[in-house]
Parts: sequence; C-alpha cells; structure tokens
Amino acid sequence: MSSYPPSVPPQSSARQPPQPAVPRPAAPRPATLRQRLAGLRGPAVPPRPLDARALAALAANPGCGRRALLDGAGVDKTALASALGSPAAFGQSQFAIVRGNSFEAKVKGDGGAALLRLVHEHLGAGAEPPGPDARVPDLTAAGPEGRAARTALALREATAAAAWTLLDHPMLALEVAGTPAYLEPDAVVVHPDGRWTVVEIKSFPMIDGAADAAKVGAAARQSAVYVLALEKTAEKLPGAEAGHTVLLVCPKDFSNLPAAAPVDVRRERAVTRRQLDRLTRVEELAGALPEGLTFDPARTAEELAEAVAAVDASYAPECLAACELAFHCREKARGADELTALGRSVRGELGALTTVEEALAAAVGRGCPDDPAATALHRAARLRAEALESTG
Repeated sequence: MSSYPPSVPPQSSARQPPQPAVPRPAAPRPATLRQRLAGLRGPAVPPRPLDARALAALAANPGCGRRALLDGAGVDKTALASALGSPAAFGQSQFAIVRGNSFEAKVKGDGGAALLRLVHEHLGAGAEPPGPDARVPDLTAAGPEGRAARTALALREATAAAAWTLLDHPMLALEVAGTPAYLEPDAVVVHPDGRWTVVEIKSFPMIDGAADAAKVGAAARQSAVYVLALEKTAEKLPGAEAGHTVLLVCPKDFSNLPAAAPVDVRRERAVTRRQLDRLTRVEELAGALPEGLTFDPARTAEELAEAVAAVDASYAPECLAACELAFHCREKARGADELTALGRSVRGELGALTTVEEALAAAVGRGCPDDPAATALHRAARLRAEALESTG
C-alpha cells in the first residue's frame, strides 16, 4: 500500500524540466548625439557645413542659444527662415563682387609682390624685405580634405625654408562640434622667422588710414576664426607661430591702390574660442528640447514657429547683418515688447527692465521704485520735460 493519504497525489521524484524564460522587451536605446542632431535637421536633410562667416557671427552674438544650437546641428537657417515666412537676403551685389575680385587680383598680382611688401611694411619686425624670389606654392588638390592636407604641407615646407612665402587661398581645417569645418582665408603669409600672418582683403575703402568701424569689426571676427585654425596647425610644427595680428588690406581712399592696417584679434579670438567650446556641448542644448522637436523645413510654418520658440534667443539689431533668422527673431521680439529690439546698448542701460512697457512706466514714476535704472530713467524723463517747458 502507498503511504500517501488518498487525498494527496504522489509527487514524482523525477527532476522537472526547466521552464523557458519569457523574453523581456528590450529597452529602447537612447539616441546618439548624431541621431539627435539628424532628427533636429529632419530626415534625409544633410548638415550644413559651417564657414568662417557663420563662426564669426557666433562671436558677434555669444548669448544666443538659438544660433548656437542651429549651427551646431547643421540646420540650414536660410531654408528655415523661408519656411517660417521671414526670408533674409544676404550677400553682396554683383557689382561689389566684381569690384572685390578685381581688387584682390591686383593686390596678389606679380607673384604677390605688393601684398608681401605691405606685410613686411606693417608686420616685418626687422626681417629682410621679400625679394622677387618669394615662394608662392601651388595648393591645388582634390576636395577640401586634399586642399587642407596640401596647405598643411606647404606651411611645413615654408617654415622649414625660413623664407617669405605667400599662400593664396589656402584651406584650413578646424574641428567644430566634433566635425571638421573647412575655412578659406584670402591669404596666409609665412615670415622668415616662422610666423604665420592671416591677410584679409576687403573691398570697402580705407579713407585717411581708417575704415568703417563696423566693417573692420566684422573682418576681425572672421579673421579670428582663421587664426584659431592656424593655431591648431602650428601646434604640430616646431618653430611655427600663428600671429594674433592680422593684416587688413583695403582700397586706399577712393582709388584701386591697396592700403593696409594691422588688426589685433586677440579679443575676437578668445570670444570665438568660447563659442566653439559651447558648440562642443551642443548635446546639452539639444537635450533640453522636447522629444520629437525638429526644424525640418518640410514642416508647416506653425510647427516650425513652435520649434524655434522652444530655444532661447538673444535678438539685437546687429543680427540683421549676420543671421538668416534675424527677421523672424525681430518680429517676435517686437511682438513681445522686448527691449532687445532697440539694441544691446539700450537693453544694457536699463538693467532689470526687460520690456518697453516697463521702461515707459518707469519713466513716469510707476513700478520698480528701488531699481537704479528705473530711478535714473524717471529722473531723465523729468529733466527732459522741464527742458521742453523752459523752451516754450
């Protein structure tokens, strides 16, 4: 007889087979930075490469997170502005382009004799003047990568030769947000002592030895980008030094004769370097955006306006000459009654006041009684009223 009770079935002593494990759904992989930036641009939209003008514009408005993110992601801001209904026309007139090309050809003619003479005159530092045997190497190569490699080789050879050398339209590489940006200055001159000088040739005139300050500032910011790229190359060559003073060459007075002036770009170089460091952290800027947000120009204007509004901007009237989204940002700044629409200087003078309505209220003595800017504005308005009364 069995020793088990009738109500309890006997247990088998055989080993039970293991039960198959139920597969768990795989956790979604977090998107890589490359995938995230591609999503911001839109499907099948290639990244727009950065050039010196774009990098210089970043230095002109370092507080604009919107531009930093869009440039870091490679978004085509021209197409984005058109899709938003606020296209911005950029570029020189055909006449200005022809005149600029003609002047540059004149400056670089005869083996760059006039250009080398100007460099020696302003930045020669006691070196022997360049002779007719100055070197002008051929920088022809296939593609931007090949031209950049050929330029690096020419810089190495010129530094080792310790002779005056003119590099006409060299190609420089600078890493921006993890990808190389290829930059093409007008010229780079190698001194016998191993110094490298960036030469920027512009078609605006230099009258009585001085040029328009705004145009000189824009040229300095653009040249600072070239200096940064040259510094990266110079780090690999012993005895080479990228000079922080560039030579600006412009037409003299109202003629077609070249005149030059040295421009120290250390401040612009430092600002540009900080902006490039900020672009390397573009992942943080992208991570703060809602999931699925995109700047694909194929989206509707309403969807794009919401996407652009999700990124903080710092508009100023100077943006109209440097950014493709400037007209859109200006419209939004005016609609929000922001003081930035009146200029950075006005915004900086008014401290905690951020809107035109707040400034007008402060002028008549309402609101912000403890704010020094509001107090000064109220006093200025009172003095103005008294002056107007005294004049009848």
